[in-house]
Amino acid sequence: MVGVVQFFERLAQWFDAINEWLGRAVSWLSLSMVLVTFTVVILRYAFDLGWIWLQESVTFMHAALFLVGTAYTLKHQGHVRVDIFFRRFPPMTRAWVDLLGSLLLLLPVCIFIFVASWDYVSQSWAMREGSREAGGLDGVYLLKSLILAMAVLLVMQGLSIVIRALLQLTGRSPLPADEAKS
Repeated sequence: MVGVVQFFERLAQWFDAINEWLGRAVSWLSLSMVLVTFTVVILRYAFDLGWIWLQESVTFMHAALFLVGTAYTLKHQGHVRVDIFFRRFPPMTRAWVDLLGSLLLLLPVCIFIFVASWDYVSQSWAMREGSREAGGLDGVYLLKSLILAMAVLLVMQGLSIVIRALLQLTGRSPLPADEAKS
């Protein structure tokens, strides 16, 4: 039984580490978005120049930041919830809320997003969808693939939450999520 518990603790740590790394990596897109937007404005108003691909790159970065960063935000409890109640709950009640919230809300919604988006993304891949604008960015199909990636990353983080809650509820003390950073 100890081996099984260690396996699940390591699995939760692995999921956390992946989302931590990806979240930190895509966080740099926010700086890139500011710099590119500043460049677009300077080029447009100072030099009367503009390129569609440069403007679209901000949209691509914005989408990637939010789609990939969603699981990172969940890991760090940055999503909106009714914290005025949750933070006052005892640890076991919080574990139950995390467990049931993940199993009954988060995971089913992520599975629905994945299944519902599959045809949308696969059709985009089939035609190698690019920008509708002349001079725009190719690779819209890659951007749309991040919808599926978001669902998978959220499932991984949700499973990490479920594992930690179950270990806490069964009296085994898992490594707290904040200490699981690699």
